[in-house]
Amino acid sequence: MVGFKFLRGEGSERIDRIEAKVQAMLDHVREEFEKSMAALLGDLPPEEASRLIRGTDRAVNELEREIRRELVVHASVFGGIDTPAVLVYMSIVKDIERIGDYAKNLVDLALDGGHFSDVEDADEWRRLTAELSQLIADAQVAFRTRDSQYARRLFLQGERLLHQFDRYVSALVRGEDTGPQAVTRALAHRYLKRVAAHIMNLLSAVFLPVDRLDFFDEDPEDRTG
Repeated sequence: MVGFKFLRGEGSERIDRIEAKVQAMLDHVREEFEKSMAALLGDLPPEEASRLIRGTDRAVNELEREIRRELVVHASVFGGIDTPAVLVYMSIVKDIERIGDYAKNLVDLALDGGHFSDVEDADEWRRLTAELSQLIADAQVAFRTRDSQYARRLFLQGERLLHQFDRYVSALVRGEDTGPQAVTRALAHRYLKRVAAHIMNLLSAVFLPVDRLDFFDEDPEDRTG
């Protein structure tokens, strides 16, 4: 097992609270993501999905602020915290929060009239939804347990998804995919790609040094390190 850790000791209760809040954020953004795709797939009215997602997103934002405050207090009061751990947490809570933002982008497509309930590849959209939702859940486990081997396997799954989303968008741009709602489909694929990339940033915290974190929401050619 590789990765960062807190120096346990005085203030361990606060550390446990931070860990619990990270897990709660992941629960919330997974819920947001599933509701946004349910709206696009015709399983949930877009207006209802939007209302629920935005309510949950406010809870995500508050948890992010609470975690940052807890980190600052713990570091300043107890001084018994690894600096890399602070940097990792500051980084990953932003990645988690961004997943919620993309869920809002996805539900906005449904509010604007986008829908995949009757398209020929509706089953593929459902499969992608299920795979990404499960990837969030699996990443949650990998992060909680700091299981570097499991995190690496999930990371490779994320890489495969990034390339898949790029291929879908390229097919639309080149006119190879002539299905309906081309703009909605292209945007949805881009948003799903970003969701996958932010999950990968979270996973990378388990097995990469801190200076290499937070680059997987970039295209591969634009990453450093």
